[in-house]
Amino acid sequence: MRLDRLLVYLRFARTRSRARALIASRSLRRNRKHVRRASQDVVAGDVLTLAIGNEVRVIEIMSLPERRGSAEEARSHYQELDRAG
Repeated sequence: MRLDRLLVYLRFARTRSRARALIASRSLRRNRKHVRRASQDVVAGDVLTLAIGNEVRVIEIMSLPERRGSAEEARSHYQELDRAG
C-alpha cells in the first residue's frame, strides 16, 4: 500500500495531500530511513516514526486497512511502540 494512502487510512493525516506534505517535510521515517516518496510501499511489520508537531510517535504496522474507518478501527491496524513528547 502507498505510504500516503496508509497515513490517511490510519488517521495520521486528513487528506493524501497533507500526507504528502508530511513526507516532503522529512518528518517521517520507515524502518529508520527517511522517506523520500509518498508512493513508497508499506507492508505489515514496517516501523514508522512520525514527527507531528511537538510529538514523536513510533508505530509498527500490524495489518493494512482496506479503507479509512473509525479511529478505533484505525488503531487496530498498528501498535504504538514508543511515545515521546
